[in-house]
Amino acid sequence: MPIPRELALTPEEIDELMLSTWNMRIATVGPGSRINLTPLWFGWAGGRIYAYCRGQKVENLRRNPTVTVLVDRNERFPELQGVMFQGRGRVLETAEEEAADPYLEEVRWQMGRKYAGGHGEPAEPRRNDATARGRNWRWIVIEPERVISWDNRKLSRLRKS
Repeated sequence: MPIPRELALTPEEIDELMLSTWNMRIATVGPGSRINLTPLWFGWAGGRIYAYCRGQKVENLRRNPTVTVLVDRNERFPELQGVMFQGRGRVLETAEEEAADPYLEEVRWQMGRKYAGGHGEPAEPRRNDATARGRNWRWIVIEPERVISWDNRKLSRLRKS
């Protein structure tokens, strides 16, 4: 049964959730048909999700770009808010591809502010200078094809109508 439209997050609420929440969970198709599910820090710009990551996620997206991302918050059912993105992931393989991406520079600064001090380093916001290196350290870009969101705080309004 689909989620009622009245419970969906507005575009502004999705932006607020994506810009203030620290972790997403990203599901990719691993070797064979096994799902690989991983929490990651992320950026949000131009309706796209960005992450700098390594390893199996990068390999999986090179092989199969199918991806699902979940960003949610709160623990209790009446307070749950979330958005699920289903789409395609793309690996930015070179510094040239990174430079050509229209939103990556914005994301570098956004993530530098959002996660300042998150690894125990000084908390001064700074640009995320991560770039393609080695075989599997890469920026990935998720381009959503389907977006499903919910805000269970809106349930009480729905019940009253």
